[in-house]
Amino acid sequence: MCGRFSFSPLAKIIEDRFDVKVDPSQYKPRYNCAPSQILAVISNIKPDELSSYKWGLIPFWAKDKSIGNKMINAKAETITEKASFKNSFKRKRCLVLSDGFYEWEKINPKEKTPYRIKMEDDSLFAMAGLWDSWKNEEGNYINSFTIITTTPNELMENIHQRMPVILERKDEQNWLHDNNPDILKTLLKPLAAESMTAYPISKLVNSPANDSPEILNPVEYLF
Repeated sequence: MCGRFSFSPLAKIIEDRFDVKVDPSQYKPRYNCAPSQILAVISNIKPDELSSYKWGLIPFWAKDKSIGNKMINAKAETITEKASFKNSFKRKRCLVLSDGFYEWEKINPKEKTPYRIKMEDDSLFAMAGLWDSWKNEEGNYINSFTIITTTPNELMENIHQRMPVILERKDEQNWLHDNNPDILKTLLKPLAAESMTAYPISKLVNSPANDSPEILNPVEYLF
């Protein structure tokens, strides 16, 4: 799964990289993005601006928004079969923006080491996401998203059995705008391991309350 990530560049860098307009009053650098938070995405209905959606997809037909707590990830292998995701796969796709994500390697039954995984060249990247819009009893809409995961590449398989779908830069606009399901499915694959790197970080990341640049620093564990 993908349950935590970071996205902390300056607004101008985001605008230049993704060719979108960033509202400084709406954007805040985040070092420990967690489920249920309002985070930065680019949706297929507003591809020219940075939007803020809640992490944890709430399908439009849901009776209660709490279902979103179970919908932070969607498996690429079953995305066209699950009722919660197949409609969004057809019509509501988004880019979930990141500069690194976190995963925990199980060392023994009691110990897990957190890792930060990022691009080898420190560049920003987009994870493939789906979104939906849910109307509450007061008539207000909540836009929410989920991150699609796939099998691990050679780097990730030593840390965890799943990884987010990180789109190649050339495929980002295809993910937003191409409506051919067969073409879209070909994009849902592990990114090449040689373009990524990983290093252990502090267990401060374990708590979403810790949201500071300190989390990004490498640490050394002795077992």
